[in-house]
Amino acid sequence: MSTPLAYPLTSQGIETKAEIIPNLETAQLVEHALRNGEGELSRHGALVVKTGQHTGRSAKDKFIVRDAETEDSVWWGDVNVSMTPEHFAALKEDFLSAVAAKEKLYVADLFGGSQPEHRVKVRVINELAWHNLFIRTLLVRPTSSELADFTPEYTIIDLPTFRADPERHGCRTGTVIAVNLTEKLILIGGTAYAGEMKKSVFGILNYLLPTKGVMPMHCSANVGQDGKTAVFFGLSGTGKTTLSADASRTLIGDDEHGWSDTAVFNFEGGCYAKMIKLSAEAEPEIYATTRMFGTVLENVVMDEETRELDFDDNSLAENSRGAYPIEFIPNSSEENLGPVPSNVIMLTADAFGVLPPIARLTPDQAMYYFLSGYTAKVAGTEIGVTEPEATFSTCFGAPFMPRHPSVYGNLLKERIAKGGVQCWLVNTGWTGGKYGTGNRMPIKATRALLNAALDGSLNNAEFRIDPNFGFEVPVAVPGVDSAILDPRSTWADKEDFDRTAAKLVSLFIENFAQFEGHVDEGVRQAAPHNTVAA
Repeated sequence: MSTPLAYPLTSQGIETKAEIIPNLETAQLVEHALRNGEGELSRHGALVVKTGQHTGRSAKDKFIVRDAETEDSVWWGDVNVSMTPEHFAALKEDFLSAVAAKEKLYVADLFGGSQPEHRVKVRVINELAWHNLFIRTLLVRPTSSELADFTPEYTIIDLPTFRADPERHGCRTGTVIAVNLTEKLILIGGTAYAGEMKKSVFGILNYLLPTKGVMPMHCSANVGQDGKTAVFFGLSGTGKTTLSADASRTLIGDDEHGWSDTAVFNFEGGCYAKMIKLSAEAEPEIYATTRMFGTVLENVVMDEETRELDFDDNSLAENSRGAYPIEFIPNSSEENLGPVPSNVIMLTADAFGVLPPIARLTPDQAMYYFLSGYTAKVAGTEIGVTEPEATFSTCFGAPFMPRHPSVYGNLLKERIAKGGVQCWLVNTGWTGGKYGTGNRMPIKATRALLNAALDGSLNNAEFRIDPNFGFEVPVAVPGVDSAILDPRSTWADKEDFDRTAAKLVSLFIENFAQFEGHVDEGVRQAAPHNTVAA
């Protein structure tokens, strides 16, 4: 069923000869995508698409218009790069010319945010049916009565075939993601990677919500049978989606949330999970979604004859993805929200093999590691690179945080203190040595430690103080090999561990220097300390 637009495009100053195809349901959008030759169906009914050159976000091609609205409110720098109003005006003119010439356009009116008092109305205009299906899957879908009087607050125009002109438009390449917070308009061109749309909405909410005292978070969230909420911060590849999709807990969402006075609420109505090396054994709930009609699979290799999927084949992309409605995960929240958190978990994949599998944090330490946003890339991604590479993405989501990190860090610290929230740092990375020598942390051990943290039993364990990082680490936990709780003991070469730990501590200290003037003394004292020379 298609629901007409209550607020026509012409009312937004958008003129086009195109056939406007508004607010289609999933099955209709799949049919359009197939008829348009945009994708194929797998054996079990998922829509399989390819994004071409761009298989991930084009972070260096994203810009925010610098004007009176944003001059003093945006944290300008390497992440939030400015575009002049004049360049945006030229880009908008050319975008609208491209829109005017299209034969058909898919339009979806959607919500960013599940808690009614904190959500934003977003209209998305696409030239591809599968992009419209993707964003309809990922955002919150209004009811028919809500669509009947829907007036968009923000609009995204997404044209993969558009090519930007760096000289005329003030951008870097033919790809552009331009955000105008004054005009409430986002223009995405030159990339078919659908994730740009969802992250643009995340950026809008990350800009708007702090002024209302709501903490926006790049995290997953779920609720235990005891009614207590846990949120999981983490960068891509650290386990946010995997660890939140736990059959014994109710899923609120896997990626983007707000923490208000009364709830943790999902910004989205769907999930966007990594597919590479996905297996039914390790991640049964997510694997099951790949065999459901309505799931969109990006850059997953499929046998053209049998239509069977090969999740181990990375020839199209290492960042292969699946988008599916949240209700495809058993035991997901019908309202996409839950109580305010009792536990905050910060996930890191430490390829240096130095951090313990779990550590208990004070509020000051929690703010320190939140602002640090640490994980590590593995060695071997480039010829001659043999050492892990530390990655610090403040607030575990720097590319999506328009305001200064201290805005989000202080909000988090206030909410932790107000709610008596317990905070944990969980390493899903390496043990027994750095990447290339050690092994990936066993997911069964991670789940056992998390379960003990979330049910409260871990608080009864004996703890030691980590000599390098100063946080508390359990000495023994039932069902977990005690050896992995002490990373140094798992290394064959203890001196090499000490040197590697010292190096990682130095990287933390060097990175945090940019925040020292924006935090109080307690947070500064939460920094790790070198015990040996790096």
